[in-house]
Amino acid sequence: MKNLYFEEEDIRDDDLFFMCYMIERVARKLHQRNQYIVNAISKEKLYHLISVANVLHAQNPLDVEDEWIREYCLENGTFDITNVDKELVSSIPTAIQMGKVYQRLICDTLLPNEDFVEGIIRVYNHEICDVIDNYNGSAYYEPSYVIARAYYEGGF
Repeated sequence: MKNLYFEEEDIRDDDLFFMCYMIERVARKLHQRNQYIVNAISKEKLYHLISVANVLHAQNPLDVEDEWIREYCLENGTFDITNVDKELVSSIPTAIQMGKVYQRLICDTLLPNEDFVEGIIRVYNHEICDVIDNYNGSAYYEPSYVIARAYYEGGF
């Protein structure tokens, strides 16, 4: 995938990781599902964000969160991903860890002629995200090839 602003530059896996990480951070801050964040930001704006990810990753993530919330008019919700059964879950995965899970899933399932933005939209709108984001289970903790296989097969 080529950078929107610098056609000689490729969008890298690290740029995709940054996007997934920030989607996770913003969703947690607003008590929303990741799917809401992805769908509330237009496809064109996602292209913009991934094209400037190499610059945004050098900024304070709190500032980037606030900018996304303001710029894309993102609203608070009621979904708290950290609301888990304390007897089942000793530690909640971080936004960085979950960003990596989703980055790998997008890369592992990227379709022919599909770019990262299309992959983001496809994966975050798939029902498997409800399973991965249920921290009372262990789906997020599985190796990336197991998660990709579950994606293709429709479940774990």
